[in-house]
Amino acid sequence: MTDFLTTALTFPTVVYSVLLAVCLIYWLLAATGLMDHHAPDALLHGHLHGGDLHGHGDHHAEASDLAALLGRLGLAGVPVMVIATVLSFFGWMCAYYAQLLVLDHLHTTLRVAIGIAVDVAALVPGLIATSIALRPVSRWILKLRPPVEPSLLGRVAVVSTPVVDDRYGQARVDDGGAGLILQVRTNEPGRYKRGDRVVLIEFLDAQHAYRVVPEHQFHSL
Repeated sequence: MTDFLTTALTFPTVVYSVLLAVCLIYWLLAATGLMDHHAPDALLHGHLHGGDLHGHGDHHAEASDLAALLGRLGLAGVPVMVIATVLSFFGWMCAYYAQLLVLDHLHTTLRVAIGIAVDVAALVPGLIATSIALRPVSRWILKLRPPVEPSLLGRVAVVSTPVVDDRYGQARVDDGGAGLILQVRTNEPGRYKRGDRVVLIEFLDAQHAYRVVPEHQFHSL
């Protein structure tokens, strides 16, 4: 037990140990009602009313890029803190065994340099393992979402992700409040970029997403 704690609380494993501890504290606070468990997801999608994320384009762009990455990994719909917790765990596993089997046998100076590389490199298998572990959760969450309002068809939306293709894309629809973030798709990859105005023309039930066309093309039909 002592050897385990020594490894877990020394560099580089301690970095992921701290991240896991932060996630644990978050879940404890969320369970007791002292923290809004929706807040991280609201920040990701720009839905915080008081934060005025709409007024800071760079922050909104960064959030959209992160949302795009999660979509590419098959994690759309999974709460951000669930992803962070699972990623921290797998990253911790990689760092722990790298330290136990390799780094503990190296000279101190060399161990620090390689330890930094290990912490960064651990994100790659960590992301892959997180994606594999949580994809079933993502599909389950998408199935549980309430039916989409038919009245949204024909509405104008603004693309909020860097690209839209046949597998991923998001757009914001103005609903008079914080706005709705919808999944959108197109069979013409590369046609849309963030900020483009599109029209929702069809709901793709299997993907829980909308097919879109450019606003000018829709009005010329």
